Amino acid sequence: MVSDSGHGGEYRQHLPDLSLPRFTNMQQQDAHEYAKEFIEGGNPPWLHGLYLHWRKLFQYPFKGITNDGTVRPNLFTLQDEGMPIDSIVDAAFKLTTLLTPEQHSSVVYHIDSPEWRSWSNPEFLLSNKGIRLDEVMPSIREAVLAVLQATLSPEGYTKALGAMRINGFLGDLVQAPRVCNEFSYNFVLFQTAAGPSTVQPWGFSFYGHHLCLNVFLYKTQVVISPWFTGAEPNLIDAGPYKGTRILQEEEKLGLQLMQSLSPEQQERAQVYKLLRDPAMPKGRWNHDDQRHLCGAYRDNRVVPYEGISVAEFSEEQKKLVEGILEQYLLYLPKQAREIRLNEIRSWFDKETYFCWIGGFGDDDAFYYRIQNPVVIVEFDHHSGVFLTNKEPAKFHIHTLLRTPNAGDYGMALRKLLEGGKQEYVWEG
Repeated sequence: MVSDSGHGGEYRQHLPDLSLPRFTNMQQQDAHEYAKEFIEGGNPPWLHGLYLHWRKLFQYPFKGITNDGTVRPNLFTLQDEGMPIDSIVDAAFKLTTLLTPEQHSSVVYHIDSPEWRSWSNPEFLLSNKGIRLDEVMPSIREAVLAVLQATLSPEGYTKALGAMRINGFLGDLVQAPRVCNEFSYNFVLFQTAAGPSTVQPWGFSFYGHHLCLNVFLYKTQVVISPWFTGAEPNLIDAGPYKGTRILQEEEKLGLQLMQSLSPEQQERAQVYKLLRDPAMPKGRWNHDDQRHLCGAYRDNRVVPYEGISVAEFSEEQKKLVEGILEQYLLYLPKQAREIRLNEIRSWFDKETYFCWIGGFGDDDAFYYRIQNPVVIVEFDHHSGVFLTNKEPAKFHIHTLLRTPNAGDYGMALRKLLEGGKQEYVWEG
């Protein structure tokens, strides 16, 4: 994900005052001290309140995101998706041979552990599981990245590295590299007694600031869901990774789709005119997630359809929807991506919705969502968290993907592995 075009260095007019206590404290702390002060001290209060709410949500058994509160059956199937499972398993086993007994104990969880669900995307280390890449030997770090590289498509792996490098760039901007850096990410294995296996289900979680990937594997099939990818800013304009940019295609194609609609269609797609609209019901906007609905700990959220049906779109507009989804499925290798896109496309003329929040001029910040029974993708321009822009800006982006109806974490597939005879429930 490299480009020199687009929004450039606009974010630099919003660089924070690093003499403020927030930054001077952060600059003196490592990730664990930073998290401890937050969890025990409760600052900032709004984020601490959100964290407490997240932990409350974690106590509920997993159900899955739905559009109406009812999980639909028979949406997913066990199938060959061409995943290079031998190579992925080899990479995972190589990693485990490098771990100390203590590290191995920290990294490995049972595949049914509810800790699958305790990922989060702020820079605060809210759930310290597994190993953190900036705290291990370079050989272990490289072995973790080799697992990612073996699993993801080449372009998806490049995108993940871009998010990590941008996080490191942000850490340098605020002079707090021990909290935000290229390797401030945790890695966790979820497996049966067989370990990473070519024939038994297993998976892993890789998570940290602005990059969270949950990967379930069974034979040659894969589920990468839920995932979260963000950037603040979304362009590196100095240093060794200068020119690195992510999420610009999702932005460009979304705006192109909205602008292609007729005025009447735009009016129906645009569910709120303002990004923080007075017409929004309580809870529709919050300080951290802002407009997106399906982020960390929202595994059971009911997200009603909004906006306009994709069935009304022209073939050219449906191609734009496919182009957007192609970007959101980029982490999947090519064969798995094509299969998944075909599954999603099969719902275009039956039950797929596109909605929009905000303006849709060339310079406007915005939110959009595409949703049907087998996928939800969200795109949101955010206001500043580290930067000082009070209004959403195009240089701070959050994106995510969910597989509704219990598809996240491969749960629907695991129910099939059990013969569909029992509810597959995680207690928090």
